Formats: sequence, structure tokens, C-alpha cells
Amino acid sequence: MEAAFYDFINQFGYLAISALIFLENVFPPIPSELILPLSGFFTTSTDLVLPGVVAAATVGSVTGAFVLYGLGRILSRERLSSFLDTPPMRLLGFKSDDVTHAIGWFDRKGQLTVLVCRCVPVVRSLISIPAGTARMSPVRFSLYTLAGSLVWNTVLCVLGATAGSAWQSVTAEAEWISDIVKLVILAAVVVVLVWWFVRRILPALRERRTGKTTKGADRDHADA
Repeated sequence: MEAAFYDFINQFGYLAISALIFLENVFPPIPSELILPLSGFFTTSTDLVLPGVVAAATVGSVTGAFVLYGLGRILSRERLSSFLDTPPMRLLGFKSDDVTHAIGWFDRKGQLTVLVCRCVPVVRSLISIPAGTARMSPVRFSLYTLAGSLVWNTVLCVLGATAGSAWQSVTAEAEWISDIVKLVILAAVVVVLVWWFVRRILPALRERRTGKTTKGADRDHADA
């Protein structure tokens, strides 16, 4: 993968950087921790300049983020509420008004997370989906995404340019931090799943069992 990115950027310059970062935002497994330091390195060995590299990466970031933002808008509040109101989802402890509560929280306190999360590995791309579902203002989304992406892209590109031929060390450090973030996220997911099982799924199972028992008793009473 590293060799393919190297050849692509070496051949197409700014366009390649913008395209790769666009894809990185749409498909998070593509590592910006590799692309950006490598792009910074190219400013020391080719005609590429650091401001141009950062600008190209930021264009790719913003346009890629809008793909997931659009996906979030397709997943409207009404569609999600209807989906959560299906029997399988109710059995898993979901309620149709969960969507309203989540979007309400995002409107009150969560919009700044778009700015902050743009500087956090893994979630920096995915945050665009809830922003779209919550119908966050496209202008505000653009500004927050632009600001956060500019910081992230500038830091990694500058570090890659500073490291020069040792740019891989920057990638290694960034990937190490990314791995730590992934572990933290995984631990948080486990905690949430345990909480959800205890507070939502078990009560839903008890409610369903009670409902079946009540219906059975009613039928027996009617037959009698």
C-alpha cells in the first residue's frame, strides 16, 4: 500500500493527495496517518510545496466528509424511528424516541464534536453521519470540518516535511496513537454494550415474557 501511495502521489501530485484523502474520509480504513506524512515528505524532494499539499488534503477532507454527511441526511429521523420501532429492534431495547433524544442532544451539545473529532483518529470521518442525520447546518458543518481538517492535515504534513526521508517514523507514531484511540473506543463500546444489555435488553425481554404470560392467562380465562 505504501508503495502504491508513493507512486500515485509522485505521478499526480496535489490531485493524488486530494483524491487519497477524499477516499480516506469515505473509507476510514485508508490511513491518513500514512498519506499525510508522505505528502509532507514530497515537499522536500519534489516541486510540491507545503501550503499546496495542506490545501489539497483539506479539499479532499471536506468533500469526502460531505459524502458521509449526505448519507446521514438520507438516514432521516423518521426512517430511523420507524426502523427502531420494529419488533427485532424493540427486542434489543431500542425505542423510536431514542432517535429524537439523540438528535436533541446533538443539537444542544454535540455539534462542536464535529470540530473536535476531525482531529481524532477513527471517528474523524464517522462523525459526519450523525451530523447529517441531525440536519446540522451545511454551512456550519463545512466550517467545523474545514477548521478541524486543516489542523489535522497541517500537523501531519508539517511533521512529514520536517522528518524528510524519515517520514515513516511520523507515520509509526501517528499509527501508535491511532491504535491507542481504537483501544479506548473498543473499551467504551464494551462498557456501553454491558450497560445497554442490563438497562435495555433485559427489561425488554422481561416485558415480552410478561406480555406473553398475560395474553396466555387472558385466553385461558376466556376459554373457561
